[in-house]
Amino acid sequence: MKFRPCIDIHNGSVKQIVGGSLKDEADSARENFVSDLNADFYADMYKRSGIKGGHIILLNPVGSQYYDADVAQARLALSVYPGGLQIGGGINPDNGKSFLDMGASHVIVTSYVFKDGEINFSNLQAMVDAVGKDRLVLDLSCRRRDGKYYIVTDRWQKFTNVVVNEETLDMLASYCDEYLIHAVDVEGKASGIEEDLAKLLGSWGKLSMTYAGGVGSFEDLEKLKKLGRDRLDVTIGSALDIFGGDMIYDQVISFCNK
Repeated sequence: MKFRPCIDIHNGSVKQIVGGSLKDEADSARENFVSDLNADFYADMYKRSGIKGGHIILLNPVGSQYYDADVAQARLALSVYPGGLQIGGGINPDNGKSFLDMGASHVIVTSYVFKDGEINFSNLQAMVDAVGKDRLVLDLSCRRRDGKYYIVTDRWQKFTNVVVNEETLDMLASYCDEYLIHAVDVEGKASGIEEDLAKLLGSWGKLSMTYAGGVGSFEDLEKLKKLGRDRLDVTIGSALDIFGGDMIYDQVISFCNK
Protein backbone atom coordinates (compact mmCIF):
# COMPACT_ATOMS: atom_id res chain seq x y z
CA MET A 1 0.00 0.00 0.00
CA LYS A 2 1.39 3.37 -1.05
CA PHE A 3 0.27 6.68 0.36
CA ARG A 4 -1.01 8.96 -2.42
CA PRO A 5 -1.36 12.55 -1.21
CA CYS A 6 -3.95 15.03 -2.44
CA ILE A 7 -4.34 18.73 -3.10
CA ASP A 8 -8.03 19.58 -3.48
CA ILE A 9 -8.66 23.08 -4.81
CA HIS A 10 -12.02 24.86 -4.53
CA ASN A 11 -12.80 28.53 -5.07
CA GLY A 12 -9.08 29.17 -5.54
CA SER A 13 -8.03 27.71 -2.16
CA VAL A 14 -6.62 24.40 -0.96
CA LYS A 15 -9.46 22.76 0.96
CA GLN A 16 -10.85 19.58 2.37
CA ILE A 17 -14.59 19.24 1.87
CA VAL A 18 -17.34 16.73 2.47
CA GLY A 19 -17.48 15.18 -1.00
CA GLY A 20 -21.21 14.61 -1.19
CA SER A 21 -21.90 18.26 -0.30
CA LEU A 22 -20.31 19.75 -3.43
CA LYS A 23 -22.72 21.85 -5.49
CA ASP A 24 -22.06 23.80 -8.68
CA GLU A 25 -24.80 26.24 -7.69
CA ALA A 26 -23.07 29.15 -5.94
CA ASP A 27 -19.83 27.10 -6.00
CA SER A 28 -20.71 25.76 -2.54
CA ALA A 29 -19.49 22.88 -0.40
CA ARG A 30 -19.38 21.93 3.26
CA GLU A 31 -15.81 22.64 4.33
CA ASN A 32 -13.70 20.65 6.78
CA PHE A 33 -10.55 22.71 6.28
CA VAL A 34 -9.46 25.78 4.32
CA SER A 35 -5.74 26.36 4.10
CA ASP A 36 -4.03 29.73 4.41
CA LEU A 37 -1.21 28.25 2.31
CA ASN A 38 -0.97 27.90 -1.44
CA ALA A 39 -0.85 24.59 -3.28
CA ASP A 40 2.91 24.78 -3.87
CA PHE A 41 3.49 24.44 -0.11
CA TYR A 42 1.85 21.01 -0.12
CA ALA A 43 3.49 19.96 -3.37
CA ASP A 44 6.90 20.81 -1.94
CA MET A 45 6.10 18.83 1.21
CA TYR A 46 5.18 15.77 -0.86
CA LYS A 47 8.31 16.19 -2.96
CA ARG A 48 10.54 16.36 0.11
CA SER A 49 8.83 13.21 1.43
CA GLY A 50 9.58 11.41 -1.83
CA ILE A 51 5.91 10.63 -2.48
CA LYS A 52 4.78 10.37 -6.10
CA GLY A 53 1.42 9.79 -7.69
CA GLY A 54 -0.69 12.11 -5.60
CA HIS A 55 -3.51 14.02 -7.23
CA ILE A 56 -4.61 17.61 -7.63
CA ILE A 57 -8.37 17.93 -8.05
CA LEU A 58 -9.95 21.13 -9.41
CA LEU A 59 -13.36 21.16 -7.73
CA ASN A 60 -14.95 24.05 -9.60
CA PRO A 61 -16.39 23.39 -13.06
CA VAL A 62 -14.99 24.92 -16.21
CA GLY A 63 -16.86 28.20 -16.60
CA SER A 64 -17.03 28.88 -12.88
CA GLN A 65 -15.75 32.27 -11.79
CA TYR A 66 -13.20 30.36 -9.69
CA TYR A 67 -11.91 27.88 -12.28
CA ASP A 68 -9.00 30.05 -13.42
CA ALA A 69 -7.98 30.59 -9.79
CA ASP A 70 -8.05 26.81 -9.28
CA VAL A 71 -5.81 26.32 -12.31
CA ALA A 72 -3.43 29.01 -11.03
CA GLN A 73 -3.08 27.10 -7.76
CA ALA A 74 -2.49 23.87 -9.67
CA ARG A 75 0.19 25.56 -11.76
CA LEU A 76 2.01 26.57 -8.57
CA ALA A 77 1.98 22.99 -7.31
CA LEU A 78 3.11 21.48 -10.60
CA SER A 79 5.90 24.02 -10.97
CA VAL A 80 7.57 22.85 -7.76
CA TYR A 81 6.94 19.13 -8.28
CA PRO A 82 6.88 18.40 -12.02
CA GLY A 83 6.20 14.74 -12.73
CA GLY A 84 5.16 14.07 -9.14
CA LEU A 85 1.44 14.82 -9.25
CA GLN A 86 -1.61 13.94 -11.31
CA ILE A 87 -4.44 16.39 -12.04
CA GLY A 88 -8.17 16.08 -12.58
CA GLY A 89 -11.18 18.35 -12.92
CA GLY A 90 -12.58 19.51 -16.25
CA ILE A 91 -10.04 17.50 -18.27
CA ASN A 92 -10.79 16.83 -21.95
CA PRO A 93 -8.80 16.16 -25.15
CA ASP A 94 -8.45 19.89 -25.83
CA ASN A 95 -6.77 20.79 -22.54
CA GLY A 96 -5.29 17.49 -21.37
CA LYS A 97 -1.89 17.94 -22.98
CA SER A 98 -1.58 21.47 -21.57
CA PHE A 99 -1.78 20.07 -18.04
CA LEU A 100 0.86 17.47 -18.90
CA ASP A 101 3.04 20.26 -20.29
CA MET A 102 2.41 22.14 -17.04
CA GLY A 103 4.10 19.28 -15.19
CA ALA A 104 1.39 16.73 -14.37
CA SER A 105 2.45 13.11 -14.66
CA HIS A 106 -1.10 12.02 -15.59
CA VAL A 107 -4.51 13.55 -16.21
CA ILE A 108 -7.56 12.20 -14.41
CA VAL A 109 -10.90 11.99 -16.20
CA THR A 110 -14.46 11.14 -15.23
CA SER A 111 -17.19 13.35 -16.64
CA TYR A 112 -15.84 13.59 -20.19
CA VAL A 113 -15.82 9.80 -20.51
CA PHE A 114 -19.02 8.97 -18.61
CA LYS A 115 -21.59 10.98 -20.52
CA ASP A 116 -25.38 10.85 -20.30
CA GLY A 117 -25.18 8.01 -17.81
CA GLU A 118 -23.08 5.71 -19.99
CA ILE A 119 -19.49 5.07 -21.05
CA ASN A 120 -18.82 7.18 -24.13
CA PHE A 121 -16.17 5.08 -25.86
CA SER A 122 -15.65 7.70 -28.57
CA ASN A 123 -14.73 10.27 -25.92
CA LEU A 124 -12.60 7.71 -24.10
CA GLN A 125 -10.62 6.95 -27.25
CA ALA A 126 -10.24 10.68 -27.92
CA MET A 127 -8.66 11.07 -24.47
CA VAL A 128 -6.28 8.18 -25.14
CA ASP A 129 -5.35 9.69 -28.50
CA ALA A 130 -4.76 13.10 -26.91
CA VAL A 131 -2.59 12.14 -23.92
CA GLY A 132 -1.72 8.44 -24.29
CA LYS A 133 -2.91 5.44 -22.29
CA ASP A 134 0.15 5.58 -20.05
CA ARG A 135 -0.72 9.09 -18.84
CA LEU A 136 -4.46 8.64 -18.35
CA VAL A 137 -6.14 7.88 -15.01
CA LEU A 138 -9.83 7.01 -15.00
CA ASP A 139 -11.68 8.25 -11.95
CA LEU A 140 -14.36 5.70 -11.07
CA SER A 141 -15.64 7.62 -8.06
CA CYS A 142 -18.90 6.07 -6.97
CA ARG A 143 -21.88 6.14 -4.66
CA ARG A 144 -23.93 3.26 -3.37
CA ARG A 145 -27.46 2.71 -4.62
CA ASP A 146 -29.57 -0.45 -4.35
CA GLY A 147 -26.62 -2.39 -3.02
CA LYS A 148 -24.28 -1.52 -5.91
CA TYR A 149 -21.63 1.15 -6.48
CA TYR A 150 -22.48 3.42 -9.43
CA ILE A 151 -19.98 5.80 -11.01
CA VAL A 152 -20.94 9.44 -10.42
CA THR A 153 -19.93 12.43 -12.53
CA ASP A 154 -20.01 16.22 -12.61
CA ARG A 155 -18.20 16.66 -9.31
CA TRP A 156 -20.01 13.61 -7.86
CA GLN A 157 -23.49 15.10 -8.36
CA LYS A 158 -24.90 12.85 -11.12
CA PHE A 159 -25.37 9.09 -11.08
CA THR A 160 -24.50 7.11 -14.19
CA ASN A 161 -25.82 3.68 -15.08
CA VAL A 162 -22.30 2.23 -14.89
CA VAL A 163 -21.64 -0.11 -11.97
CA VAL A 164 -18.16 -0.53 -10.51
CA ASN A 165 -17.65 -4.27 -10.80
CA GLU A 166 -15.08 -6.66 -12.23
CA GLU A 167 -16.62 -6.48 -15.71
CA THR A 168 -16.33 -2.68 -15.81
CA LEU A 169 -12.80 -2.75 -14.41
CA ASP A 170 -11.76 -5.31 -17.04
CA MET A 171 -13.43 -3.38 -19.86
CA LEU A 172 -11.74 -0.05 -19.10
CA ALA A 173 -8.30 -1.33 -18.10
CA SER A 174 -6.95 -1.33 -21.65
CA TYR A 175 -7.59 2.44 -21.95
CA CYS A 176 -5.75 3.77 -18.89
CA ASP A 177 -2.72 3.48 -16.64
CA GLU A 178 -4.48 3.63 -13.26
CA TYR A 179 -7.82 3.94 -11.51
CA LEU A 180 -8.72 6.51 -8.86
CA ILE A 181 -11.80 5.62 -6.82
CA HIS A 182 -13.40 8.01 -4.35
CA ALA A 183 -16.04 6.42 -2.13
CA VAL A 184 -18.13 9.57 -2.31
CA ASP A 185 -20.68 8.77 0.40
CA VAL A 186 -17.91 8.72 3.04
CA GLU A 187 -15.52 11.18 1.35
CA GLY A 188 -14.42 13.89 3.78
CA LYS A 189 -16.17 12.33 6.77
CA ALA A 190 -13.25 10.35 8.30
CA SER A 191 -15.94 7.97 9.55
CA GLY A 192 -14.64 4.66 8.18
CA ILE A 193 -14.05 3.15 4.76
CA GLU A 194 -16.56 1.59 2.36
CA GLU A 195 -15.63 -1.99 3.22
CA ASP A 196 -17.56 -3.68 0.41
CA LEU A 197 -15.96 -1.41 -2.18
CA ALA A 198 -12.46 -2.03 -0.80
CA LYS A 199 -13.09 -5.78 -0.92
CA LEU A 200 -14.34 -5.59 -4.51
CA LEU A 201 -11.36 -3.57 -5.70
CA GLY A 202 -8.86 -5.74 -3.86
CA SER A 203 -10.31 -8.92 -5.31
CA TRP A 204 -9.74 -7.56 -8.84
CA GLY A 205 -6.28 -6.03 -8.45
CA LYS A 206 -5.13 -6.06 -12.08
CA LEU A 207 -4.22 -2.37 -12.34
CA SER A 208 -2.80 0.25 -10.00
CA MET A 209 -5.69 1.69 -7.98
CA THR A 210 -5.97 4.45 -5.40
CA TYR A 211 -8.82 4.35 -2.89
CA ALA A 212 -10.04 7.56 -1.25
CA GLY A 213 -12.84 8.09 1.24
CA GLY A 214 -13.55 7.69 4.93
CA VAL A 215 -10.12 6.89 6.33
CA GLY A 216 -10.05 8.44 9.79
CA SER A 217 -7.69 6.25 11.81
CA PHE A 218 -4.86 3.76 11.58
CA GLU A 219 -7.43 1.05 12.26
CA ASP A 220 -9.14 2.11 9.01
CA LEU A 221 -5.79 1.80 7.22
CA GLU A 222 -5.30 -1.71 8.64
CA LYS A 223 -8.77 -2.65 7.47
CA LEU A 224 -8.18 -1.21 3.98
CA LYS A 225 -4.88 -3.05 3.71
CA LYS A 226 -6.55 -6.34 4.65
CA LEU A 227 -9.76 -6.00 2.63
CA GLY A 228 -7.85 -4.64 -0.37
CA ARG A 229 -5.35 -7.52 -0.17
CA ASP A 230 -2.56 -4.93 -0.07
CA ARG A 231 -3.35 -4.11 -3.71
CA LEU A 232 -4.82 -0.65 -3.08
CA ASP A 233 -3.00 2.61 -2.58
CA VAL A 234 -4.69 5.15 -0.32
CA THR A 235 -5.46 8.85 -0.16
CA ILE A 236 -6.25 10.55 3.14
CA GLY A 237 -7.51 14.11 3.29
CA SER A 238 -9.48 15.60 6.18
CA ALA A 239 -8.11 13.14 8.75
CA LEU A 240 -4.48 14.23 8.19
CA ASP A 241 -2.92 16.69 10.63
CA ILE A 242 -1.73 18.85 7.72
CA PHE A 243 -5.41 19.40 6.92
CA GLY A 244 -6.59 19.85 10.49
CA GLY A 245 -7.11 16.19 11.38
CA ASP A 246 -5.60 13.85 13.97
CA MET A 247 -3.58 11.42 11.82
CA ILE A 248 0.07 12.49 11.75
CA TYR A 249 1.37 12.83 8.21
CA ASP A 250 4.80 11.24 8.83
CA GLN A 251 3.24 8.32 10.72
CA VAL A 252 0.85 7.66 7.84
CA ILE A 253 3.77 7.52 5.39
CA SER A 254 5.65 5.14 7.71
CA PHE A 255 2.61 2.90 8.07
CA CYS A 256 2.08 2.67 4.33
CA ASN A 257 5.76 2.00 3.68
CA LYS A 258 6.14 -0.81 6.21
